[in-house]
Amino acid sequence: MSDTTDPARIRFVPVTVHKRDIFSETISGHAEGDPGRELVMRRLSGLPRLARPLAWALARREVRGLRAVAGIKGVPELVRVDGEGLLRTWTAGTPLQLARPDDPAWYRDARRLLREMRRRGVTHNDLAKPQNWLMTPDGRAAVIDFQIASTHRWRGRRFRIMAYEDLRHLMKLKRRYARAHLTPAEARIAARRSLPARVWRATGKRAYNFVTRRLMHWSDGEGTQSRLERDGPAVRAALAGRGDVGDVALAVFPLPARGVGVYAFVETDMDMAALRRLVPEARAELVQPVPALPRGPDGAVRDDALELVAMNRLDELQALQAREPALAEALAPILRGRLNVSDRQLRR
Repeated sequence: MSDTTDPARIRFVPVTVHKRDIFSETISGHAEGDPGRELVMRRLSGLPRLARPLAWALARREVRGLRAVAGIKGVPELVRVDGEGLLRTWTAGTPLQLARPDDPAWYRDARRLLREMRRRGVTHNDLAKPQNWLMTPDGRAAVIDFQIASTHRWRGRRFRIMAYEDLRHLMKLKRRYARAHLTPAEARIAARRSLPARVWRATGKRAYNFVTRRLMHWSDGEGTQSRLERDGPAVRAALAGRGDVGDVALAVFPLPARGVGVYAFVETDMDMAALRRLVPEARAELVQPVPALPRGPDGAVRDDALELVAMNRLDELQALQAREPALAEALAPILRGRLNVSDRQLRR
């Protein structure tokens, strides 16, 4: 049995792969001999040679951020850093795009979290992504993924702008999930980008997207939009106008050490072989015929649920289905025939 009190002697037991990209592999597990101590490893060993300098630069940034916010309720605790990567505590909770909190108390706690980070001179810089916000089992707010967080020695204009952008992104999420509780002041914040954010959106972001998406075939949005933007239209065009195809939904899933793949859910009675003749693997690595796509009360396809199927995130799917029995019924045949059953299994 390993010593689970000395960070240097903790042996990490990996269980589930949550994300892979060219900069890291995120794996949850626990301390050997103490299954109740849940941990997360951002593994940096075994990365492509060209990606290592930037991967470790991001890791050092994350380390500084986590050390600066240590002790704040709602942020992970850094356990250790070594040649394998970063080991931190696991934060139990549901990502915001699934939790969809409409209780004002959650947003008050999220603002408390941002205030405490601000007092430590830390800005997160990546809170536009709802997957970086969690609702914990007791209904509180938590934040994860400090890869591009900034630690500020001086509380000058740059710090104030970046802190404002963190708050603005929270207000945008409140506008999305709890609009009825959004105050006029919060609505103004959600709608008003800072000047540097407007300049970045008009100039630097375009160059950044060109390098990461076109040259590196990578996206910082969990690897999602670049593949969908590049290959999605061709997949839809190949299936458009066919009487035996009802609708198409696209999602992405991690490919080991090489970005993301496209997963197409096709509402059809066609068999897999016929679909494959229409949609080449170069456009969509996985194509699943389904009897019907899951839809919400408004008739819109439940892309959030299909994304979880594509990524084989069965734990989050179980929680989602428990909250929405009607959705569980629609997902049952899709889950039985799902094609990605390996991306979250560990590589040996």
